[in-house]
Amino acid sequence: MTPQTVLMCPPDHFEIAYVINPWMEGQFANTDAALARRQWDGLRAALERHAKVALEPPQRALPDIVFTANAGLVLGKKVIVSRFRSPERRGEEPHHRAFFADNGFEILDWPSDIPFEGAGDALFDRGQSLLWAGHGFRSAAAVPALLEKLLGRKTAALNLVDPRFYHLDTCLCPLDGGYLLYFPPAFEERSRALIESLVAPSKRIAVEEEDALKFCCNAVDLDGHVFVNGASDSLRSRLRGAGFTPVITPLSEFMKAGGAAKCLTLKLVEE
Repeated sequence: MTPQTVLMCPPDHFEIAYVINPWMEGQFANTDAALARRQWDGLRAALERHAKVALEPPQRALPDIVFTANAGLVLGKKVIVSRFRSPERRGEEPHHRAFFADNGFEILDWPSDIPFEGAGDALFDRGQSLLWAGHGFRSAAAVPALLEKLLGRKTAALNLVDPRFYHLDTCLCPLDGGYLLYFPPAFEERSRALIESLVAPSKRIAVEEEDALKFCCNAVDLDGHVFVNGASDSLRSRLRGAGFTPVITPLSEFMKAGGAAKCLTLKLVEE
């Protein structure tokens, strides 16, 4: 397999400057810049033991650009750059386009009137040729079918129903070998049934709300390791039982903005 490269963006200008999800409520101007930097550095150092980290330049007045999962969706050397639903984040789009163009990616056309928030709402399964695509809060219902058409990858559409889990990557994480870490109540009933039809019971790791609220599903999977903001002893034991090594890397400052390990990263090698 090709070695993984993970895209991150330093939190030089990270802050809570507006409210676009429930996690941000009551957190305006309530971040500790020094702590955020230490936490980000800690995540980067942990990931660099298993992958190369590439950096996208931070941008003043764009505090959420630190969440590179939303830069776009990569497959091979092609990328779909995000179209943000929230006006507050649309200023990120030209910077993401420039990064991908400068790094040799082919930028696929995406309609300007269909919101799609990249790898925040589209995750490749690690056991079958399948793309999980979320919609309901940030990405439009038309996204899954359009992704399937553009990328030629079978796509499973999942409707998100809990505003706390507004992106798919906050409540679902595909793991090596076809395992799936997820929080069932975040999904509409038919979407839960679809997950159950596509993933064997022995491969499903359903989590309780206590762990979901720690953003345990907003995880980065690399080389058999699962990097998370937090997880209960019970969940850590279940992950170990499935052959994974949980790595706790606290990200409390970024949780105030509704993001954790996965939100802060984008895999640039997807095949």
